[in-house]
Amino acid sequence: MLPQKRHLTESVYASVIVQPDSLYQAYAPVGGILDYNLLEEGDLVRKGTPMVQIVNNTPKLNSDNARLALELAKTNYSGSSAILSSLEDEIQSATLSFKNDSMNYLRQKRLWDQNIGSKIQFENRKLEFEISENRLKQLKSNYVQTKNELSTQVKQALNNYATSQITTQDFTVTSKINGKVYAFYKNPGEIVNTMEPLASVGSDSDFIIELLVDEVDIVKLNVGQKALVTLDAYGDKVFEAKISKIYLKKDERSQTFRAEATFDDPPKALYPGLAGEGNIIVAEKDNVLTIPKEFLLDGNKVMTNDGLIDVIIGLQNLDRVEILDGISERTEILKPEE
Repeated sequence: MLPQKRHLTESVYASVIVQPDSLYQAYAPVGGILDYNLLEEGDLVRKGTPMVQIVNNTPKLNSDNARLALELAKTNYSGSSAILSSLEDEIQSATLSFKNDSMNYLRQKRLWDQNIGSKIQFENRKLEFEISENRLKQLKSNYVQTKNELSTQVKQALNNYATSQITTQDFTVTSKINGKVYAFYKNPGEIVNTMEPLASVGSDSDFIIELLVDEVDIVKLNVGQKALVTLDAYGDKVFEAKISKIYLKKDERSQTFRAEATFDDPPKALYPGLAGEGNIIVAEKDNVLTIPKEFLLDGNKVMTNDGLIDVIIGLQNLDRVEILDGISERTEILKPEE
């Protein structure tokens, strides 16, 4: 047969799954028992809409304990409690003692300066004065330190109480986006933990096409390339789409890369998980010299009446391959013997 000139399109195959845009799984921030689902599957939601109610008495008890601790800390700090009041009484008593010992010391010092009285009396009065002075300084220092500690306790108790209030609010799981509830995974009465999802939420109108591409083909992909998609639910109907995102990390289990595409004109009805196939067009040429792939030997040779001839190939699809050099339209090629 003779090589033929024709339009040639090279494409990359991908398996396809359709998912709602912004699809995410909602988790419980705390453990407990699922009290009830506040919505039904298929309901539309706004950002902040409550979806799931969880029951757990522990946070409420913690909140009550935090409130009581805050009240006690405030009472201790106010000065009317026994802690600061007792220190204030001691300071007042120590101040009177200090004044009395100070006067006795000054009186005895004046007498001693006049050589009146004994040295022992003078030293005793001086010692009593110094002891009173040191005790008063220590009590004042203790008062300031205690007041600072009580003030810190008030702040800590206030923070703990605020945290407990936030934790209590976490028992209502709300939607993070405007969209639709596609699934609930737990029924009322079941145990809830932070490791298992409670609901699946995504866009109610925008869908994306997830494409799994073999690692040998991922280097051919670019954002904006055209993709032709068929869905099992729609038979042989072909939908056009464009590559919108290419993920850089390879799935080690399947040895594939993931890309996303958006429909140019989506089907009227789409559901999460619809499966199909896609062909991503990576190159197109008009009026190129081609031969059937089955005529190619060892990747770069063809059989002619004159024997094997080396050729340089270009684009290729499932059936045909472009010949850049080596043969012409007038070169008759032979089909290899099976």
